[in-house]
Amino acid sequence: MNKKFLLVICLFFSLTLFCQTKEEALRDAKITSKATLESKFETVLNYTYPPVLKIMGGKDQALSLITDTMNTMKKQGFIFKSAEVLEVSEIINEQNQYRCYVKTKNIMHINKMKIMSISYLLGIYNTEDKLWNFIEAKQLSNPMMSSVLPDFKTSLDIPKGTVKTEEIE
Repeated sequence: MNKKFLLVICLFFSLTLFCQTKEEALRDAKITSKATLESKFETVLNYTYPPVLKIMGGKDQALSLITDTMNTMKKQGFIFKSAEVLEVSEIINEQNQYRCYVKTKNIMHINKMKIMSISYLLGIYNTEDKLWNFIEAKQLSNPMMSSVLPDFKTSLDIPKGTVKTEEIE
């Protein structure tokens, strides 16, 4: 009887920890999404995969680049209307990392055009900072990513994103 009880307790705690991790991925993706909408780019960078920041010249240079780019786009009429986190995939452990992907939906306006995108982020759990870091999954095919994620392989079947545009009347 004691062995069954211990097994049930261990199973319960394992599932609870796993669920919390998925909940944390959802929470961190929502924080990042909200920060994007609010132009809080320092917060966005806190959840960006650290090797990406490194190839951007560090956090300060990345912040300057993103801020300047977004300010230029705003002057050209770009408006981020909404950024929504739709779901988080299962979490897997591979290549000594916990990983998942996050499905997002963004709506933007520019020059009388509405842009609706469904995109996917690769989430990698940062055990040091106890939070999830993200990379746009479409960037995984970029040759520069081999320096960010050397020998990257995944069993995650990350869908391709979609972009639709329509004229705003």
